[in-house]
Amino acid sequence: MKHFLALTILCCLAFVAQAQNPSYNKALADSLGADDYGMKSYVLAILKTGPNTTTDKEKLSAYFRGHMENIGRLAKEGKLIVAGPLGKNEKNYRGIFILDAKTVEEAQKLVETDPAVQAKIFEVELYPWYGSAALPVYLETHRKIEKAKP
Repeated sequence: MKHFLALTILCCLAFVAQAQNPSYNKALADSLGADDYGMKSYVLAILKTGPNTTTDKEKLSAYFRGHMENIGRLAKEGKLIVAGPLGKNEKNYRGIFILDAKTVEEAQKLVETDPAVQAKIFEVELYPWYGSAALPVYLETHRKIEKAKP
């Protein structure tokens, strides 16, 4: 009986030791909105080629300049966590955003501020997405390695 009790206690202690992360920083987790797994909800936006297929270089230049300015504004506000283009593909997907938005409806309002979306150069599909709550802090490091801005 003693051996069984000792083995049971040892197994419980091993489980507790594995379940606790010694690097856990509660203040950081709370500041990032992390759950117990260090994760949080975001909204994933997939930008697709829209119905506006204008070839007017001046208009396109203005739309894309506005698109990039809007990306910068949303990133500065902490609403846009990840943004980037996709390579050529058969689905006409052009890029992605990961937005720090609580709902798809909130994310929809954010993407509607993009001049290229307003002009129907891009259409947007929005999906709830669950990822690391630490995503927003990578931007600080990125600013330190970005030699030129697009």
